[in-house]
Amino acid sequence: PGILAFLADTLLLLSFQTPLKKTNTLIAQMGITFENAYVPSALCCPSRASILTGKYPHNHHVVNNTLEGNCSSKLWQKIQEPYTFPALLKAMCGYQTFFAGKYLNEYGAEDAGGVGHVPPGWSFWYALEKNSKYYNYTLSVNGKARRHGENYSVDYLTDVLANMSLDFLEYKSNFEPFFMMIATPAPHSPWTPAPQYTKSFQNVSAPRNSNFNIHGKNKHWLIRQAKTPMSNSSIQFLDDAYRKRWQTLLSVDDLIEKLVKKLEVNGELDNTYIFYTSDNGFHTGQFSLPIDKRQLYEFDIKVPLLVRGPGIKPNQTNKMLVANIDLGPTILDIAGYDLNKTQMDGMSLLPLLRGDKNVTWRSDFLVEYQGEGYNGSDPTCPGLGPGVTHCFPDCVCEDAYNNTYACVRTLSASWDLQYCEFDDREVFVEVYNLTADPHQINNIAKTIDQEILEKMNYRLMMLQSCSGATCRTPGVFDPGYRFDPRLMFSNHGLRARRFSAQFL
Repeated sequence: PGILAFLADTLLLLSFQTPLKKTNTLIAQMGITFENAYVPSALCCPSRASILTGKYPHNHHVVNNTLEGNCSSKLWQKIQEPYTFPALLKAMCGYQTFFAGKYLNEYGAEDAGGVGHVPPGWSFWYALEKNSKYYNYTLSVNGKARRHGENYSVDYLTDVLANMSLDFLEYKSNFEPFFMMIATPAPHSPWTPAPQYTKSFQNVSAPRNSNFNIHGKNKHWLIRQAKTPMSNSSIQFLDDAYRKRWQTLLSVDDLIEKLVKKLEVNGELDNTYIFYTSDNGFHTGQFSLPIDKRQLYEFDIKVPLLVRGPGIKPNQTNKMLVANIDLGPTILDIAGYDLNKTQMDGMSLLPLLRGDKNVTWRSDFLVEYQGEGYNGSDPTCPGLGPGVTHCFPDCVCEDAYNNTYACVRTLSASWDLQYCEFDDREVFVEVYNLTADPHQINNIAKTIDQEILEKMNYRLMMLQSCSGATCRTPGVFDPGYRFDPRLMFSNHGLRARRFSAQFL
């Protein structure tokens, strides 16, 4: 079968239904919507590396969006790229493969081979140099640089990606199965909509949930430092951003419609699996954080995941806990590859897509993030001292070098729970019961049963050192879980140091 994967950039779950009406009709209503799809790291480069490798960040070692953080570095190219799922699809399953759009944030960096580097596994390669743009960008066209300017009709990146993808479907070989990955910059900043959509959604503003513009009390210090209530200028800034993000998605919706129609005209639609997802979520004013991601809360780690294809019944929803590390194994499984030959941490979704009964599935997964920060202070906010970064309006900083945490996110018949530990001097702990508190306002770390805390701490250590099959062992609330309290570390400091060493 053919396989087509659409990857949005920084699209939070809440926001996709309204602007993506055609996508909803053509993919969600014709297939399955996963209601509990997550990313193990809410930042572009680590998350994209997890999609490509099927691995948690501690196994692919991409920790942030910089070359030093292993984002598209020479080390990544040497150690991880040859084993990504597209490399296996092309080499082992005979697929012709096509990539168009944003690959990894530092792709094309001079220190890592420039745009001449074409990763193994791609027959056709149209990758954006560095991070998201809509105009005035460079594409690597099979390793050759092609500059684009700012003329809407020939340069608007979402439309350029649509045209390249349509060309591939027109001229590809009909003797080999195909895999396409189209990674649009939208709705990432700078949120430049196509000219015909600049007047859309004039009355839309960011959602005002119960965690909007409140103080993040009982949370990690980085959340507590946000100014509450936000200034009018901050609120206007995030509402504008939210509206523009929706406007950029209208072009993505057009792109998806064109490609689905093309597959239909070609007579290939019924034999093609189509995936739609995002690399992370996004926040707009929750806990008074103006705009960004990289935090541990639902609005940053939860993403849409829609799939249609052969054998998938229409109009389904699935509540199983799935993660972006499952995409690689799923696509290889569709192509008939033996997953036992991979080192992937994820699980194939194919049994869920087919509606198989009696599937044993995970009840938890790992979220992990290593904070970015510099020794110097942020020039826009010198009063905050060293170590903080991404300081947006009113000096609210979205990241810091010790914004380093790991969480177990668990979803079972009995619990909908998140347990997180920070690798900082406090070894700060956050725990949320999402059944009672879906917007994660109340940190119950000090009141929850001690035995649950100990089990979660132990499970977190297990997941942080897992690899391959050991990442799929039973979680705390599975009947098959075994817990030996003697295995607990009594010294928390030791555990925190082990966490950071393992990342480096």
